[in-house]
Amino acid sequence: MAKPKQMSENFILGILLAAVGGYLDAYTYLVRGGVFANAQTGNIVLLGINLAEGSYLKALQYLLPIAAFSVGVLISEAIKIKLPKSYHLHWRQIIIAIEIFLLFICTFIPNGKGDMVVNTIVSLVCALQVESFRVINGNKVATTMCTGNLRSGTELLFQGISTKNKTAIKQSLNYYFIILFFIIGAVAGAIITNFIGIKSIIACCILLIIPFVMMFKRNNL
Repeated sequence: MAKPKQMSENFILGILLAAVGGYLDAYTYLVRGGVFANAQTGNIVLLGINLAEGSYLKALQYLLPIAAFSVGVLISEAIKIKLPKSYHLHWRQIIIAIEIFLLFICTFIPNGKGDMVVNTIVSLVCALQVESFRVINGNKVATTMCTGNLRSGTELLFQGISTKNKTAIKQSLNYYFIILFFIIGAVAGAIITNFIGIKSIIACCILLIIPFVMMFKRNNL
C-alpha cells in the first residue's frame, strides 16, 4: 500500500510558501535597505568584501543575517526532534506560527535604523521555512530561493525530453510552478509595499494562516 502523501508536501501549500518567499524578498529590497534577506550567498560575498576593505562595522550588517539563518536552521531541527507529536498540532504548524509571530513584530519596527533588525528576523524566518518544508509533490524544493529549483527543474526537463519520460517532465513543471509563484509573490510584494510601506509585511502573516490551517489534516506527519 502506498504511503499517504504528507500535507506538508502538498502542492498548494508549497506554492503559497513560495509566494511568501518572493514577497519577503521584494519587501526587504524596497523598504528595508535594498537587500535580499532570503538567500545568504550575497550576504556572504558582501561580508567578505567589507572585511577586505576594513569596513568591519558595515560587515556586521551582513554577518547578522547569516548568523540568524544558521540559528533558524538549528531552531527548526530542535523543534522537529524535541517537541512530541501532537494529534492536534504538528511541529511544522509550530514553525509557521513562529513565522507569523516574527513577521508580525516587523510591522512595528521603523525603517532606517530598524532595517538591520528586520532583515535579521526575515533571514531567520526564511531559514525556518526552507528547512522545514523541503519536499513538494515528492520533489526536493526550496520555497525561499530559486537557483536550486531552476537547476533541478531544467535538469528534469532535459531528462524528460531526451528520454521521452513524461513523469520527469511533470516533475520539472512542479519546480517551474514554484518559481512562478515566487515571482507572483515578488510582484504582489512590490505592489502592496509601494502602497502601504513597512506594514505591508502583514500580508505574509495573513497568507501563512492558510498553510497553517491546511496542516490540521491527519496525514500531516
